[in-house]
Amino acid sequence: MADETPQIAPPQATHQPPSTEEETGTPPPPPEPKSAPVTENEPPLATEPPFPIEEKLKEAVTVVEKETPLTPSPPEQPLTAEHVAATATATATPAPPISQPLASVLAAPQESESAKAPKEEAIEPEKSKKKVPESLISFKEESNKVSDLSDFERRSLEEFKLLVQEALNNRLFTSASPSETTNSPEEVSIWGVPLLKDDRSNVILLKFLRARDFKVKESFAMLKNTIQWRREFNVDELIKEDMGDDLEIVVFMRGQDKDGHPVCYNVYGEFQNKELYAKTFVDEEKRVKFLRWRIQFLERSIRKLDFNPGGINTIFQVSDLKNSPGPGKRELRVATKQALQILQDNYPEFVTKQVFINVPWWYLAFYKMISPFLTQRTKSKFVFAGPSKSAETLLKYIPPEQLPIQYGGLGVDFCECNPMFTADDLLTEITVKPATKQTVEIIVNEKCTIVWELRVVNWEVSYGAEYVPNERGYTVIIQKTKKMYPTDEPVVSNSFQIIELGKILLTIDNPTAKKKKFLYRFKVMPYED
Repeated sequence: MADETPQIAPPQATHQPPSTEEETGTPPPPPEPKSAPVTENEPPLATEPPFPIEEKLKEAVTVVEKETPLTPSPPEQPLTAEHVAATATATATPAPPISQPLASVLAAPQESESAKAPKEEAIEPEKSKKKVPESLISFKEESNKVSDLSDFERRSLEEFKLLVQEALNNRLFTSASPSETTNSPEEVSIWGVPLLKDDRSNVILLKFLRARDFKVKESFAMLKNTIQWRREFNVDELIKEDMGDDLEIVVFMRGQDKDGHPVCYNVYGEFQNKELYAKTFVDEEKRVKFLRWRIQFLERSIRKLDFNPGGINTIFQVSDLKNSPGPGKRELRVATKQALQILQDNYPEFVTKQVFINVPWWYLAFYKMISPFLTQRTKSKFVFAGPSKSAETLLKYIPPEQLPIQYGGLGVDFCECNPMFTADDLLTEITVKPATKQTVEIIVNEKCTIVWELRVVNWEVSYGAEYVPNERGYTVIIQKTKKMYPTDEPVVSNSFQIIELGKILLTIDNPTAKKKKFLYRFKVMPYED
């Protein structure tokens, strides 16, 4: 991962990238908006005109993406786009484009996880010809705006609100006796939202209605039981307690999915640490403490959600089962069952999607065992992915800028390993075909410094970087072509100062029989003498 000293290569014939319009017969696509590739704290240059320096740096480079088969001296087929838009168009054949921007990847069909893993319905059900088992039909989140509800749903909501108002008037939620009731209704809040005070209350009530298929009496009973459980569990005081940070490596929030939902990661493999396992599950007292910590974490996360109609009020869950303790761990089974029951009974409709990654063979048997305790609606939110498909599955839902490095993205969180980039710096995502070479040309139009980072998920490819000046017969080797293995560092970072105008070439050779996910992004920095 360390930068290599640039080397001078023998003279090469200069290569002028042909025009996309000449190759394809169509003009290049319009650029898609992205964040300007500059750092926020760059000082203005004294000699520059009054317009922002970001606008000038935007024009400093042009990006060309090329794909060629791994055969001797094939003619390269260029794909052109501004680096800000990172748009790529296939030119060689009428087949679908290979180098695609992140937006188009959303519509790409995903392969099945494994022979043993259940398959999820495609993102676009209307285009899918396959029948998915009813228990695994993909869940689609509904609107919480009253105007979007069906007539039946609106009537159910109004009936539910009447029952809640009657309960508040009679103080039924506090279990007060008739002699203790007064003329003033009680006030009850749940997740920081007072019932029947504003439109946020409708969103809360709709969660209970949907959890019980809009059966009003069952929904009211669930709400009443939840309020009673929260009082008994003393939830409002629990969120104020200091319960330590030992388990923050097990459960943590990080980034957002493509629809803006916060993402919660559950890393069960951390319980392979015998000391942590014993400290968490060895006896009933410790299991209760773990349960209280888990409820506290969930409550604090829920309080940050937006319960206004149209707001984001659900969480995207990722459960990493890599190195997870097996079904033989009785204490973990007991704690899991307790937590599952509490969450399903008292936290309705807070999960928009539950993705299980690095799923081992034994977990599907475990899932089959607990499946009868889950509602049909809950099971429709589940997605399973084996180890070889985990990164691909997560990238289907989570932008690579937001996805942590350990899960296949370029999201940087608590470390400062590459402070040049943040989650706000968008990147380009390319699918590299089997037995092909992918080249990204960064054509530099003025003196500047280019900083970039890239990765190929699970590697098994060769990576190289070089600089070719426009009017010189030599090449500067920035990164000597090197075979990268899955055990290598997941992300490669480089930078190069441009003195003579030319182009930077980033090359990925994929000799395998598998498609590879190639992610890259770069910034243009002002030239410094």
